[in-house]
Amino acid sequence: MTIVRRPSPFGELLSLRTAMDRLFEDSFVRPGRWAGSTDGSIGLPLDVTANPDEIRIEASLPGFRPEDVEITIESGTLSISGQLKEERSTESTDYLLQEIRRGDFRRSISLPSGLEPDKASATFENGILTLRIPKAEQVKPRQIRITPTSDDRSKTPIDHARPEAEREPSHAGA
Repeated sequence: MTIVRRPSPFGELLSLRTAMDRLFEDSFVRPGRWAGSTDGSIGLPLDVTANPDEIRIEASLPGFRPEDVEITIESGTLSISGQLKEERSTESTDYLLQEIRRGDFRRSISLPSGLEPDKASATFENGILTLRIPKAEQVKPRQIRITPTSDDRSKTPIDHARPEAEREPSHAGA
């Protein structure tokens, strides 16, 4: 007797479901993550961190030069934009694979209040743009020191464990 294995239709449905889930996630949950956005512009990955003194924004811009990038801050919105032009040779070339994105990019994010954009600084090294925007002095966290009072009651603690009759008499009336 020969056992014949037939492919399960449920296996094909599961792989179709996995493909649809991946398509949905890439399209709606993480749009433009690695590819360009729907308007054909390049997506721009950012890291935004904060510490007590400043906000730091890092943008990954491999292949770009500092003169290709424009940074503006207006009405609490940071915009980073630029263009990577394709330099084609005069000979005809047929691409077998083309994954390097070229073209325009623009990314805008809202900044928290209390920053000093006039004092911002930017550096560009190894394809990473680093923008530092200092926080205003009035929004920086402050530590408030507690000073001891000169009142006698703060210097000698009352012993609440002993009954009042056993405590030392007060010399306030003397």
